[in-house]
Amino acid sequence: MRRLALLATAALAAGATTTSPASAEPAVIASAPADGVLRQQSAHGFDETVRRLRADIAGKGIPVFAEIDQARLGAGANLTIRRSTLLLFGNPPLGVQFLQSNPLAGLDWPVRMLVVEDQAGQVWVAWTDFGFIARRYGITDRDAQFAMARDVAASIAGSAR
Repeated sequence: MRRLALLATAALAAGATTTSPASAEPAVIASAPADGVLRQQSAHGFDETVRRLRADIAGKGIPVFAEIDQARLGAGANLTIRRSTLLLFGNPPLGVQFLQSNPLAGLDWPVRMLVVEDQAGQVWVAWTDFGFIARRYGITDRDAQFAMARDVAASIAGSAR
């Protein structure tokens, strides 16, 4: 029971959302900036944004490993959140080089790109800044690879504009 209380407290501190009984709309309990996260507003609706990202990823010949509908996962646990879909994708000949430099970089590879809808219905694309990843794992021998990954991720996110 104490563990459950600690987990609940941690979730609240981390910016979890919940649904108030009087409303089906998720209510933000806490919101904090996320270090190393880049965010871009989409010019399209949610489904079209996901479609455009997937098409651009495929057009670049990059495999998509997973598409996770986080709102559906929440609904399965009777927890309501706004629309949120996580795409996991990556180019192994590029991304695995980060793991060669520091195997713990596998926590951030494959690439994750998140499509979220805010309270006003605006759609956003978010992903981790590759410079942040390099610093996080102390990788100093892959500058060209991180620059390439940064540019490719920005190009993919740009397909939502």
